[in-house]
Amino acid sequence: MPQLDTSTWFITILSMILTLFIMFQLKLSNYEYYNPPSPKTLVMKKQDTPWNQKWTKTYLPLSLPQH
Repeated sequence: MPQLDTSTWFITILSMILTLFIMFQLKLSNYEYYNPPSPKTLVMKKQDTPWNQKWTKTYLPLSLPQH
């Protein structure tokens, strides 16, 4: 019964591990990692409305000066 030749096993296993490592690295390099969402700073913008553009004052009838 012939003996099993195991002299090439080391090279075969080493090349297989190296190939798997390279393929895994290539797969990971194509993956896009997204940044986690960061809280946005809320800046309240003052709305310019027509009644804010000019100075107005409402006089109540009771607050008018007496004549």
